[in-house]
Amino acid sequence: MTSFIQISKTAQRHPFHLVDPSPWPFLASLSAFSCACTGVMYMHAYTKGSLLFFISFVFLLISMFVWWRDVIRESTFEGHHTGIVQQGLRFGVILFIVSEILFFFAFFWAFFHSSLAPTVEIGSIWPPKGINVLNPWEIPFLNTLILLLSGCTITWTHHSIVSNLRFQAILSLFLTIILAVIFTTLQAYEYNMADFRLSDGIYGSTFYMATGFHGFHVLVGTISLSICFFRLLQYQLTQQHHFGFESSAWYWHFVDVVWLFLFVSIYWWGGS
Repeated sequence: MTSFIQISKTAQRHPFHLVDPSPWPFLASLSAFSCACTGVMYMHAYTKGSLLFFISFVFLLISMFVWWRDVIRESTFEGHHTGIVQQGLRFGVILFIVSEILFFFAFFWAFFHSSLAPTVEIGSIWPPKGINVLNPWEIPFLNTLILLLSGCTITWTHHSIVSNLRFQAILSLFLTIILAVIFTTLQAYEYNMADFRLSDGIYGSTFYMATGFHGFHVLVGTISLSICFFRLLQYQLTQQHHFGFESSAWYWHFVDVVWLFLFVSIYWWGGS
């Protein structure tokens, strides 16, 4: 009788998942706040600012890894992600992407506020005098083609997973990650070859803040897709249960669309 009462108390009578107490949200928030503070220190050329930013970013990556590890364990091995839980996760990812849209909207607002009505302090012209802008039809256009192709390959991956075509899913996801790495490498090369820097007035500020944060989002998306790739190799993504990849694909398509706006507005129109 006692054992029956104990079992009835521990039996779950709802489809929701009440997560166990975890230190990772607090540590991840603390690491993100530290990244923001040390990033400002680095931009203002504080002593050891770059080192502190690197350390904070490493701690943020560690927090992401252990947090995602727990979520994967709850989903794959403990079976807590029921249909209702997955629906809630979908709404959460959608709201997160909406918040990211507003985040980039602020950068576009700053760019168009400065470029549509350039002030007398920058010569009343855009781009400001003395700024040698980048040619949009060289590396930026190549990166545009690369991201568009990666959008095709990640859609190929999604359809392959749904159709249970394992080899095609692995191949297409691997190609997506390779294209992402190529994009980041070309953007780093472009930054190194540019004649202006973040401190070179309003053009440098708006250019590097918008394209740099997009590059950071590409990096985060690449990490997420890499985790999905290893999970796919370990048979953790199935036809019925692959929301981890699905959310990464949504995020990657968002990154693609943002880059199209960046290319048209900042590289093409804003650099002419």
